[in-house]
Formats: sequence, C-alpha cells, structure tokens
Amino acid sequence: MELLMLGLNHKTAPVDVRERFSIPKAAVKSGLANLGEYEGILEAVVLSTCNRSEMYAVVDDAERDLATLKQFLFDLTGNEENIDEYLYHYADVECIEHLFRVASSLDSLVLGEGQILSQVKEAYAMGREAGTTSTVLNTLFHRAIATGKRVRTETRIQFNSVSVSYAAVELAKEAFGALTEASALIFGAGKMAELTAQHLISQGVKKIYVTNRHLDRAELLASQFNGEAVPFDEAMKRAVDVDVIVTSTGAPHYVIKPWETRQLMTKRKGRQLFLIDIAVPRDVDPEVGDIKGVTLYNIDALEEVVDEHIEERRQEAKQAEKIVAEEVASIEEKFQYLSFRPLMALLSDRCERIRQREVKRASSKLPELTEEEWRQVEHMSRMIVRKILRMPMMKLNSAAGTENEQFYIDAMRALFKLDTIGETATSEERHNRYRYAQQ
Repeated sequence: MELLMLGLNHKTAPVDVRERFSIPKAAVKSGLANLGEYEGILEAVVLSTCNRSEMYAVVDDAERDLATLKQFLFDLTGNEENIDEYLYHYADVECIEHLFRVASSLDSLVLGEGQILSQVKEAYAMGREAGTTSTVLNTLFHRAIATGKRVRTETRIQFNSVSVSYAAVELAKEAFGALTEASALIFGAGKMAELTAQHLISQGVKKIYVTNRHLDRAELLASQFNGEAVPFDEAMKRAVDVDVIVTSTGAPHYVIKPWETRQLMTKRKGRQLFLIDIAVPRDVDPEVGDIKGVTLYNIDALEEVVDEHIEERRQEAKQAEKIVAEEVASIEEKFQYLSFRPLMALLSDRCERIRQREVKRASSKLPELTEEEWRQVEHMSRMIVRKILRMPMMKLNSAAGTENEQFYIDAMRALFKLDTIGETATSEERHNRYRYAQQ
C-alpha cells in the first residue's frame, strides 16, 4: 500500500491545457462516488483550483496503479489527449511533502496567498463526504491543513501578500494609471469576484457592476459595494460604458465571444476596453484579444505583475520550508507501518470472525442470560481478542522499515494461515479488509 499523487499546475501547464483538465465540483463528486470501479485505488481526494488539478490516492502499488490514476483524471475531465509532458506524480514521502507545500502556499502562483488552504479543506471535505478517505488520507490531510495553519501562524509569509484578484487590479492600474475615474463590470459572484470587487473599491473605482446567471447572487454582491446588479443577458450592453471587465464565473464555456465584442467595440467608438480573465476554464475567447481597442489578460499574465513585497515573503518562505520539513518527518514516522496495514487487517478480521462465531455458539447454550449480561460477554470477548493481538501488532509496527520486516510478514502469514485470503484476494476484498483495518 502506497501514497500516490498525480496532477498538473501553473508551473507545468499553460492555461489552455489547465482549462481542458480542470475538474468541476459535480465531476469530482460523481468520480468519487464511482471510485470503486478503479481497481487498486483504495482512497482518493481530488484538488481542483484555477491553477492546479491534482489527485491524491492510497493505492496497492504506486508503479502499477499510476496508469489507473491517470485514467481517473481522464474520466473526470472527459479528455484523453496525450499530456504526459505537463503531468507530474509523486509517491509516499514526496507526495506528503508536495501536499504540505501546497497547503502552505509555497507552491502557489502567488507565494503566500491564503485561498489555497481553504481549497485544500474543501477538497478533503468532499472526499470525506463521498466516503473515499480512510485512515491514511484522513491522517494526511488533517496534518496538511495543520501545517498550512502553522506556517501562517509562525511566519509572515501571508503578510503583504497578493492574491489573484489583487494582481488583476494591479494590471488594471498599469493600464489606467489610476482607477478613480474608472468603472468596472464583474462577471461572477463567487469568492474570487468578491475579492476583486474589494480591491477595485480600495483603488477608488467610481462604479461597480456585477452580473451573474443567478441575478439574486449578483444583487447580493453588488449591494456590499453600493454597486449595481446587471442581468446576465444584458451584461454586454452595459459594457458599453465601463472601462474594465473582470471575469470569474467558473462556466465551462466562453461567456465573452469575439462577435459580440466586435459589436461592443463599434458602439464604444474607439474607447479602449481592458479585459482580465481570471477564470479556469477561461471565460473570454482568446480571439477577443485580437480585436482592435481590446487589451486582454488571462490568469497566466498575473505572474508577471511586479510585487514589491516578494523578497520579504521569500525570506519567510525559507522558514516555512523548515516547518514543512519538520511536519513531513513527523508524519513519516506515523506512516512507517503502512506496509503492514493489510496484514493487520487480515489478522484482525480473522480473529473477529472467530470471536463472533464462538459467542454465537455460546448464546444457544446460555438462554438464561439477560441483555446486560450478554453485553458483558461481548465486551469481555472483544477485550480478550484485543489483548491477544496487542503483542503481534506491536512486533509488526516495530519491524516496519527494518531488515526484519519481510521476516515478520512471512511469519505472520504462515502462523495464522493468512495466505488463504491474501495475494489472491479480489480488489473488492482487499478494499473491504482495508476499510476494516481502521476499526
């Protein structure tokens, strides 16, 4: 049993690839609900943001099951194109280290940004809700989230940090010099849209318009900034009067297209339009950027925004890396016994079945026992089994990672005849035994 992760991010893949392999929440829920169809994958969590699509899994064998995890990615996204040059994968300790760095925002587009930790929490919560996490991933993600919090508490990496929405507004400032006379139209009403509106207001934008397919959500966001909600099908009409358009809808298709933008620019009579697309998949057709008078930036362009505080956060990142290293070493010790967990599950399962069988036999011979007395019998029998197994389990744990590891595995299999349900077990049987191990 091994930890394995597979993914792509802003460092390895351009935005046009990331958008084709972004994973909507509905697809994540559906995929996790059908995880049992993927032989070898015992647990899974899917993390999908505008800058990364990653899958974390517990598998039978990392080398063999990497192809299965890759197929899982293809099925989640509906794509099967060859993207090996953009993918990366890590196993065991490297997988742990990568997740901890992600949760600590050390692997983010903007170093120190705070949104990624909440995204890691959400991804883990979806896995738990779907029932695709157990002992290993529960432990791993709890520690990853704790590490991210520790980094933010013990370092100043998040101080003076920028977000994607902040960087978008900085790009707009570069174009206009000042935004005090500018008006802006925001497509979307989610968290990213809200943060963008906050940054625009802080820069003195005189008027904000918000549009969303659900008008009530647009009205709610607009009311926070004394703005105006615009029905989605009328947004491009209102765009005649604005200077900046920021899109962040999460739609699976383009919401701003070339033909309607050409019509818009004709009505604007030469007035420049500044478009910032911070969505993945993208909201604005790239051809829009070729239209005269339009300046279009996508999320990859934000990396080029100058950040005067970057050096300060890089110094804090060094301390953050030390914290990550400490946490990785700590959890590595906790996971040291992973190679023995299937064997432990087999042994526990066999002893529990023997216990249940013997208690059942006794029940037919002791009809006079009360319900409370039977509870005491059940408790006593469980405690006997637990105490008998305690020493073998301790021996297995202490042998993990040592030269005696295989000796104890072989000995346990022979002594307790575990091979009869061992290597020849089906994927479902291994999966069920693994689930039982956490009990």
